[in-house]
Amino acid sequence: MTDQYADGTTTVESPTPATDPPIDCFYVYPTVSGQPGANANLNIDPVERAIAMQQASRFSQVCKVYAPMYRQMTLTEINLGASGADLSVPYSIAYSDVLAAWQDYLANYNHGRGVVFISHSQGTMMLSRLIATEIDPNPSLRSLVVSALLIGGNIRVPVGQDVGGDFQNIPACRSTSQTGCVVAYSSFNQTPPTTTFFGKVGVGPSNGLAVSGDVEVLCVNPASLAGGSGALQMQFGTAPFPGILGLWLPWIPSAPTPWLAYPGLYTGHCESSDGVNWLQVDSAPGDPRPVVSAAPDASWGLHLFDTTLAMGNLVDLVRQQSAAYGP
Repeated sequence: MTDQYADGTTTVESPTPATDPPIDCFYVYPTVSGQPGANANLNIDPVERAIAMQQASRFSQVCKVYAPMYRQMTLTEINLGASGADLSVPYSIAYSDVLAAWQDYLANYNHGRGVVFISHSQGTMMLSRLIATEIDPNPSLRSLVVSALLIGGNIRVPVGQDVGGDFQNIPACRSTSQTGCVVAYSSFNQTPPTTTFFGKVGVGPSNGLAVSGDVEVLCVNPASLAGGSGALQMQFGTAPFPGILGLWLPWIPSAPTPWLAYPGLYTGHCESSDGVNWLQVDSAPGDPRPVVSAAPDASWGLHLFDTTLAMGNLVDLVRQQSAAYGP
């Protein structure tokens, strides 16, 4: 990975996969399939490989990564849903695959090991339902949870609280030594418009579960779990992204290595306004390095960069939680 600094200098680091990691990571990818129809098939297309490389591969430094294929709702179907179409049947098909993958992993691969759940967008729709229905109510399964990085979705909690809503027993992460907890956020570089899909109850990615009471969307800053501002460790893959999402990305950074980092460029803090909770991402004033922008439009904010903007923070967090974990 190339670290490029504001003064133009660079350094190169070469992290390697862990040879015998003590924990596993169970990753469910976001909406990437441009296949026709409501649900994708189980073919491993270039887009699935690309998103797994972008969002999950860095975690191989700290855990053994499992990344099951599932018949996800396609980009076409998600767009129909945004226009009011009923997604209940394609959602059920997608979720049934994720549930089956989890059950297969649990029966054949887990062997009592701690698990970090990792997801983004549609993947968070799937994993949050799985955790809420299969894991949160079950003390023995709950004891396996190192953490759940449920990013780019709308995880609900009672207003001003860290637990309740979607999960009755699994709270927000508030320290790097805390385990059995959740990190959730959606990122924006400016105040979200009223049309946003993220950070607001009742819109955007939903796990389909009813939650009663006065709730809000959880925001946990991956750069400062306890609150306040922190430095975001952006790490971005330099390979062109295939498919429709590749057309939406406004830029792909260039470097002689597969990954590029801009140390010191971004900071993040959670903000709340007009019923929206989000991770506010700010770039250093006067920094000449290129910055990401909202794509495909302002209502999405920095959704396409949610994980990469904090990849270094998330990997470091899992490393620390792994050391602290005890079932």
